[in-house]
Amino acid sequence: FCRPFREKVLAYKSQPRKKENLLTCLADLFHSIATQKKKVGVIPPKKFITRLRKENELFDNYMQQDAHEFLNYLLNTIADILQEERKQEKQNGRLPNGNIDNENNNSTPDPTWVHEIFQGTLTNETRCLTCETISSKDEDFLDLSVDVEQNTSITHCLRGFSNTETLCSEYKYYCEECRSKQEAHK
Repeated sequence: FCRPFREKVLAYKSQPRKKENLLTCLADLFHSIATQKKKVGVIPPKKFITRLRKENELFDNYMQQDAHEFLNYLLNTIADILQEERKQEKQNGRLPNGNIDNENNNSTPDPTWVHEIFQGTLTNETRCLTCETISSKDEDFLDLSVDVEQNTSITHCLRGFSNTETLCSEYKYYCEECRSKQEAHK
């Protein structure tokens, strides 16, 4: 699976012991898998599952859950843990690399390794069909909701996701240049 993610989780395990959270439990699980002597075998993820159920009632049962929802929860929780730890280190005047923090407090949290690995930026462009003005807006994402059709490639699905659509009728675009609602391509 995703090697950079696995390596970062294992590196987290080697840091000075922190209080137990979902990431420490995942790091312990990954460490157990990585250091197992046998080529095949079973490692029950009891500690990780117990922690997951304790932190999120959605997973506190034996019902089948959505893998996409689980991955989103896991990535967002890990990012939150890392940002909180960084915030605590800054409040103590030390950064993770041991340097002293002399910077002002920033309102936007610094990206974590979760963001470095999984985050992308989607640029939405809208072109007014009256004045041809193009406006663009960037949005960061950790996942894309892409329609998947049977017997198609991921490339085909991504093309469908990024197809141009015409904004018209009740969905007209408000053009800042024209100062009115206009038909547009998005």
